[in-house]
Amino acid sequence: MTLVEIVESLGLKSLTSTEAGVVNVTGGYTSDLLSDVMANGRVGDLWITLQTHKNILAVVKIKDLAGVIIVNDRTPDDDTIRTAEEEGVVVLGTGKSAFRITGQLYELLKKK
Repeated sequence: MTLVEIVESLGLKSLTSTEAGVVNVTGGYTSDLLSDVMANGRVGDLWITLQTHKNILAVVKIKDLAGVIIVNDRTPDDDTIRTAEEEGVVVLGTGKSAFRITGQLYELLKKK
């Protein structure tokens, strides 16, 4: 399923102007520990977290994740957004909890 389809289906908001394009999402990973995502996230996963600092961008790039969803209406600072756009990292947001958005993403992906 493409990232654009997921954004539309789950009502996510884009926090960056980075184009989601036809990025293929193959799974998801929910964690607030960067080391956990580094150890267990897989290429193509969409990462769900409440973290908003700049280091999340490095994890997305290193692990070749599809992007990151930041939960609970949290927003990164302007410098993090600017860096995400420069690096081509898709940062999405939602007012939903990690529990809720993880379940919704799971249900959406298992249909495909």
